[in-house]
Amino acid sequence: MAVQIENLGQLDRKVTLEFARADLAIARDERLAKLGKTMKVAGFRPGKVPKNMIEKQYGMQVDFELQFDKASELFYDIAQKESIKLAGQPRLDPKSELDAEKIIFDAFFEVLPEVKIGDFSQAEITQYTTAISDAEIDRAIDVLRKQQVHYHPRGEDGAHGDGGSSLAAQTGDQVIIDFVGKIDGVEFAGGKAENFEYILGEGRMLPEFEAAALGLKAGESKTFPLTFPADYNGKEVAGKTADFTITVKSVNWAHLPAIDDAFALSLGVTEGGIAKMREEVKENLERETKRRTTSLVKAQVMEKLNTLCELDTPKSLVASEQERLVESARNDLMQRGIPNAKDAPIPAEMFAEQALKRVRLGLILSDLVKLQNLSATADQIKAEIDEQAATYEDPKEVVRWFYSNPSRLKDIENVVLEDNVIKHFMSLAKVVDKAVSFEELSKLN
Repeated sequence: MAVQIENLGQLDRKVTLEFARADLAIARDERLAKLGKTMKVAGFRPGKVPKNMIEKQYGMQVDFELQFDKASELFYDIAQKESIKLAGQPRLDPKSELDAEKIIFDAFFEVLPEVKIGDFSQAEITQYTTAISDAEIDRAIDVLRKQQVHYHPRGEDGAHGDGGSSLAAQTGDQVIIDFVGKIDGVEFAGGKAENFEYILGEGRMLPEFEAAALGLKAGESKTFPLTFPADYNGKEVAGKTADFTITVKSVNWAHLPAIDDAFALSLGVTEGGIAKMREEVKENLERETKRRTTSLVKAQVMEKLNTLCELDTPKSLVASEQERLVESARNDLMQRGIPNAKDAPIPAEMFAEQALKRVRLGLILSDLVKLQNLSATADQIKAEIDEQAATYEDPKEVVRWFYSNPSRLKDIENVVLEDNVIKHFMSLAKVVDKAVSFEELSKLN
């Protein structure tokens, strides 16, 4: 009998499935007999329960399971014979009318869309380039020094000389204070603390707190007004003016380690001293530059692909992607130790736009890979694994780790596929080179 596939609009389709009730008779008897062997009924030994009792207990369940299994089997046979490109699982609905001889299901499903590839030559992509200078290396080393900072009370010499001869608090100092705030003469929740520590100039505190502490010495106090911003997190004080009194307990100046071989050794540079340290810092900056510029190009290409290509998006795939994003968000909350994260209500709707974009891009990339023969080769996969492994202490072990698990290899294959698509797109698009500093590069989105 010819298969009638009904077009319900865009990507939605329907097909009616029919099969004889008698086709399930043998399987039904076998399933009930198997269940009867383990069925426990008072007064009967296992395996000796009467058939009518087994039928009463399990008959409807067995019918349901067998009928849906048979309908599913028929549907996938039709999909294969008709070369239907399914976008997801079908929804099988049994027909409401009873038929003594036949079982009838309606199968509702979506098909994959036709992707209309746009004209990539109309797109413009900015390719950022960054040269790592000595100044960039110096700035990176300064950050590393600040990560090893320790503090001395002002007036006390450090290990390499006097860095804090003045006793008054200055920008960059660590201050430890007690403070109390009052609104209309009354203390308020969160407006009081003891031994509160912060660094002047970091911007962690409101500007009034920064200004009040500057110039004070240990033991000195100061009272000053502070108006909370209208959008302040604490809604009970937002937009109100409080009078704060701070008492400085301690003023400490920052002692940074000297840039010498001992500092290089503290960073894990066992040979070569400062020169080798600078070389490794440069390599790390170049690696980060490559990662950042590659990421920026990828983001532009993906946005252009989404804009230039036309396709209808399967609702079922979007819904599945939303569920996956919800689950990912829940796992993230659980890993961060958020209470009751496992049962936290996370509406799928908040991921609707992200899921839609991901599904569209996935379909576009898949089509481009097939049309332009952009599949990942074994050599490309090996090269990507070798590049990632090179950043670890034992590259060979990392390589073995990737090749020991098919899902890890699949992840690498997907990375290579994306790279191939990006290279193909870039070969057709207008590419504009733009030189930026490392600092500028780090601020680009």
